[in-house]
Amino acid sequence: MAIDVVRSVDELRTRIARAGRVSCVPTMGNIHDGHLSLVKLGLQDAPFVVTTIFVNRLQFGQGEDFEKYPRTFEEDCEKLEAAGCQMVFHPDETVMYPEPQVFMVDPPSIANKLEGRFRPGHFRGVATVVLKLFNMVQPQSAVFGKKDYQQLHVVRHMVRQFSLPTRIIAAETFRAADGLALSSRNRYLSTAERDEAPRLGQALREVKAAVEGGDRNFEALEFAADALLARHGWHVDYVVVRSRRTLLQPEADDKELVVLGAAKLGTTRLIDNLEILAP
Repeated sequence: MAIDVVRSVDELRTRIARAGRVSCVPTMGNIHDGHLSLVKLGLQDAPFVVTTIFVNRLQFGQGEDFEKYPRTFEEDCEKLEAAGCQMVFHPDETVMYPEPQVFMVDPPSIANKLEGRFRPGHFRGVATVVLKLFNMVQPQSAVFGKKDYQQLHVVRHMVRQFSLPTRIIAAETFRAADGLALSSRNRYLSTAERDEAPRLGQALREVKAAVEGGDRNFEALEFAADALLARHGWHVDYVVVRSRRTLLQPEADDKELVVLGAAKLGTTRLIDNLEILAP
């Protein structure tokens, strides 16, 4: 395997000391084209990209899929090398958490809404591991996808509040030809479910088109999207229009909005979002 695989913090710091400007792409592995698009963005910002692969137990709630989360390390490294990534940092739990993690990053109250409402403690685990990874890699920039919009929001806020010397680069959601946002969890879908899965994005596109056409009756638009999905067998957690800046309900003069959706198809939970520029 030609790509440089590093598993300890000391080895990581020794090797990147000679790298100059570094961009970091934090992942949990099971690399797909969406991740590779993040690597390409990182390479536009810095000559050296470190992709981290670590399935973070702290961000999984009780009953979630930590144990069965897909782990495909050899394939991941082949894909990353082909995309131009120079290094993979692949610590195990004894490296990331050599002792019980009693110091935690408590994100603001927005972390308890939307995804946080359905995944209590999720963003606490995300913020804590991202801060640790930033301290280990010490990158000048880091790339996060807009698909996990609330995660991007929380990480940006954390970087700003802690004055971290890392610029956050937001990457557009990478989609399959039929519009489905790429996700490691898509592999859990059956053939019939995979055919149905793009409907989540379709429902969000209808909300986006209506708002950009001047409709600000957000509650009615959200209800219609929810009903559309429910008619086709989805269990909807939420479809909501929010302010991009705060992820709270928009004020009357808010024009930069985002519609976010999360719903289960069978046993697989999918999320998606679309940014909106209201007139």
